[in-house]
Amino acid sequence: MISRIDLRGDALPEGPALRDLLPRADFDVQAALEKVRPICEAVHHRGDAALIDFAEKFDGVRLENVRVPAQALTDALAALDPAVRAALEESIRRARLVHRAQRRTAHTTQVVPGGSVTEKWVPVERVGLYAPGGRSVYPSSVVMNVVPAQEAGVESIALASPAQAEFGGLPHPTILAACALLGVDEVYAAGGATAVAMFAYGTESCPPANMVTGPGNIWVAAAKRYFTGRIGIDAEAGPTEIAILADDTADPVHVAADLISQAEHDPLAAAVLVTDSAALADAVEKELAPQVAATRHVDDRIVPALKGRQSAIVLVDGIEEGLKVVDAYGAEHLEIQTADAAAVAGRVRNAGAIFIGPWAPVSLGDYAAGSNHVLPTGGCACHSSGLSVQSFLRGIHIVDYTRDALAEVAHHVVTLAEAEDLPAHGAAIKARFGWKVPESK
Repeated sequence: MISRIDLRGDALPEGPALRDLLPRADFDVQAALEKVRPICEAVHHRGDAALIDFAEKFDGVRLENVRVPAQALTDALAALDPAVRAALEESIRRARLVHRAQRRTAHTTQVVPGGSVTEKWVPVERVGLYAPGGRSVYPSSVVMNVVPAQEAGVESIALASPAQAEFGGLPHPTILAACALLGVDEVYAAGGATAVAMFAYGTESCPPANMVTGPGNIWVAAAKRYFTGRIGIDAEAGPTEIAILADDTADPVHVAADLISQAEHDPLAAAVLVTDSAALADAVEKELAPQVAATRHVDDRIVPALKGRQSAIVLVDGIEEGLKVVDAYGAEHLEIQTADAAAVAGRVRNAGAIFIGPWAPVSLGDYAAGSNHVLPTGGCACHSSGLSVQSFLRGIHIVDYTRDALAEVAHHVVTLAEAEDLPAHGAAIKARFGWKVPESK
């Protein structure tokens, strides 16, 4: 059901050579870019009419309006299963605790007497958030996007999720209920690239946003790339990933269950076990079959994901080698199920989120750990972070110098300007002192 890659016996290669040995899904955003281009430009030129036409084409429903009526949000919350409501409320509460602690405050550095630089943090003015609605419904993604934006102080928050024919063209009612719980009343029935284009260009119903965040399929990723430079984005999210670094202390039942939990997202989802224990590898492989047989989404998601080139059991000589492998892989979600797991986790450099020991599975992080589950994929964890309050803030430097403070450093500024052959830069200093640079004290 899952392939093996044996990296034992020889010294592991470094850098790209090691990354090339590891499993990864085919996810060609560049190829998809050409397909979303006409969709995005149709939204640009035709606005809501294009959104309505694309909802009919892609979602099988003809909309009267793209914006969801406020009453639909109220009705969805009133009809929400009380147990689901309680779970969402707890997820929101925990997420707020973690993200509120990420708030930034202004800081002033006195560089010299009379000269200071203050860094203040200003939230993005308006954001468009995306909640997927294809194979599954993700109210948890509503929580993970909205909470950090709210805690950052974003004043204008809009959310889009695909229209659902089953619900009369509205997004899934659980998505709408989550929006109502969070106080988000600007919601649109728009999916995929059309939703990103709506936020990037604006339409008759939806003002343009400064930034778009949220996970999605390859069409969402391609649209984000298309609009890079026009809007801010969180990341070009690819298929979800789990990597588990485990030794012979790990429980194969837990490991198998956690691999399956990610595989059920999508046939391109990646499930990777890195271990120095051949016995654990055998036990996990044996455990996969009965657990897969006992769940849903087997033939359309789980089996293709586990059998795909993106999933594998990787055998290594020891935990040291395992750490090199998981750092080269840079997983979206990394579980450490080893002896002294916390110490091992402390040595990991590249991961979107790290889950320590047998009682912190990825599923916990998806819903109720308090952490954010919008995380870098495709190895991007080596340079990018998951969604946070910081994602929605901009640092602005405020420079405040007196005449004396400028005079003290003026000769250095002029010298550097002339070294770069930018004499007008130096002249802007000289003009303030009667065209004669003050002597250094």
